Amino acid sequence: MSVKGKAIIFDLDGTLLDTLRDLGEAMNAVLREHGFSVHPIEAYRYFVGEGVEQMVRRTLPEEYRSRDTVGRLVNKMREEYARRWTDNTRAYPGVAEMLDELERRSLPKAVLSNKPHNFTVEMTKKMLGAWSFVAIRGLTPETPRKPDPATALEIAREMEIPPSEIVLVGDTGVDMQTANAAGMYAAGVLWGFRDAAELLEAGARSLLAAPHELFDLLERGNTDGA
Repeated sequence: MSVKGKAIIFDLDGTLLDTLRDLGEAMNAVLREHGFSVHPIEAYRYFVGEGVEQMVRRTLPEEYRSRDTVGRLVNKMREEYARRWTDNTRAYPGVAEMLDELERRSLPKAVLSNKPHNFTVEMTKKMLGAWSFVAIRGLTPETPRKPDPATALEIAREMEIPPSEIVLVGDTGVDMQTANAAGMYAAGVLWGFRDAAELLEAGARSLLAAPHELFDLLERGNTDGA
């Protein structure tokens, strides 16, 4: 499949925003409060990416991953994160300039995250409010989480652009799987939470080492073989 990207769908955590420290510190506070061992912040690179429930489950010892325990800690995590998510979270270097250039080119853009929808919307508006997004979508009880392509395809319909002409940009294998399942172009970023090996194994067609490299991809037009 070749593509001349006419729109961009971005993941949020690890792609536009560096949220790792706030996520890790919030979850560690919850674990500590409930008598569980905490984890190094770097370990959260592999705990996050598939929603808060999966993150909580991964941080717990296997014998404590019952539905009740996970559910209780999910609620606590949401409360704790709501108190501290602005402490350290910032856009990655180069993201502001990238978004400026996308607006200058009038290319539609959207955000698609496995973070709860309310956090996704609030964080995008607070941290990235200087730029316009056609859609901002997070996880709700009614929507399937990535890598299910349903919400990505819903955004494509809202943009009125064929999926084959949309570049989906993310930092995890889940994002790459989502792009391929939706028939979009999968572009993996190397400044986020995961590494090149995971992205390529999950079907990344291009890897971006810095935000400005998105424009190299777009300007090639025909990205087959990238």
